[in-house]
Amino acid sequence: MGEDQGPNPWVVDVMALTLGNTAFRAAQWSGTYLQLTVMVIKPGGQIGLEQHNTTDQFLRVEQGKARVLMGKTKDNLDYVKEVGDDFAIFIPAGWWHNILNIGDTDLKMYSLYGPPAHPKGTVHKTFEEAAAAHEHHDEPGEPAKP
Repeated sequence: MGEDQGPNPWVVDVMALTLGNTAFRAAQWSGTYLQLTVMVIKPGGQIGLEQHNTTDQFLRVEQGKARVLMGKTKDNLDYVKEVGDDFAIFIPAGWWHNILNIGDTDLKMYSLYGPPAHPKGTVHKTFEEAAAAHEHHDEPGEPAKP
């Protein structure tokens, strides 16, 4: 996996990029208004409950099985769907959400954020690393919290 290619023009086989990824989350292209990250969620793992107030999100599952949870409040994730290979997930700005790996193999997916949700070049090798970094920033364009 290479460095974040944004904001330069870039053409990539996104399926091969996603299936070849081994990091929990890795930003691969960060532009002014859009960001591509690739993700791996281990069996039994999750993205973690989160909300992006100013960012819409698109996720595509390339491999694995997932349970998608969304809701307008963190205590009422009443939109629940089970998905697999080739499914697309659209998360509106302001909605709480979590993605759980309910399969026996790695869940591999990519995400498009508009505008970017993570600092350029972000690589979180594990869920724990991502959770620790998430505590230090809330929204795109905000400086990291001390």
